[in-house]
Amino acid sequence: MPRHRLTDREFNAIRHLLPKQCPGKPGRRWSNHRTVIDGILWITKTGSPWRDLPEQLGKWQTVYARFRRWTKEGLWARIYQTLLKRLDALEKIDRSLWCVDGSVIRAHRSASGMIPQSEKNDELVALGRSRGGYSTKIHVLCDGEGTLLGITATGGQRHESTELENLIASCELSLHRYDSRPEVIAGDKGYSSNAIRQFIRDRQIKPVIGSKANESRDANFDREAYRRRSIIERLIGWLKESRRVATRYDKLACSYLAFVQLAATRRVLKLL
Repeated sequence: MPRHRLTDREFNAIRHLLPKQCPGKPGRRWSNHRTVIDGILWITKTGSPWRDLPEQLGKWQTVYARFRRWTKEGLWARIYQTLLKRLDALEKIDRSLWCVDGSVIRAHRSASGMIPQSEKNDELVALGRSRGGYSTKIHVLCDGEGTLLGITATGGQRHESTELENLIASCELSLHRYDSRPEVIAGDKGYSSNAIRQFIRDRQIKPVIGSKANESRDANFDREAYRRRSIIERLIGWLKESRRVATRYDKLACSYLAFVQLAATRRVLKLL
């Protein structure tokens, strides 16, 4: 049997979040949601082409069509947001420290060719050229336990600091209430600027950001909190164990981010 299937406990945790099972057209049975999701998770973990999907997990055309439909409908984001709120209700979200970082994802040649290359179009599909070649950069926000809280994607050449506001806005947990805000947001020296520090302070959060070589160091810099920032490096490494995350094969940014959310969903289901 193929690996990477959902356990009964994991499927029961998301069953009520899935669309109602439709009977399909007359004379044609509707594919079971669980089998389809198992097929999508197999693709996520192995990075294989859709056509190589094992027969036990259904027809690849059906699994791919369901993946695209649910991606357009925002189903994966809704599932992940619901699971995060459940974690929050169980007090399993660490608000003592949140971390931000970015990572370059090399794009396979199959990811190109969606639309003619230009600076404007590269922004739309979150593809660009960096030192690593044709690539996407993912911008990640997590808590002190390594739970993914927000993610955005840009072209590989985009600097992390330019995406911080969008990243904070993408957070699945509201930051409007005082008791829902983290005490600290930590980032490496790539985020070092007075504007970013002020942006964080304006939300009544303490910034812990490394200083560049040409900057004066803060005497009150929280070194202990900064050491804990390694948790986001471990999270990114864990996400990249799913090969559809480690390499971008998808032409559309929304499809690539859906695979990241699926990998993160599997992690959260284990915590629950």
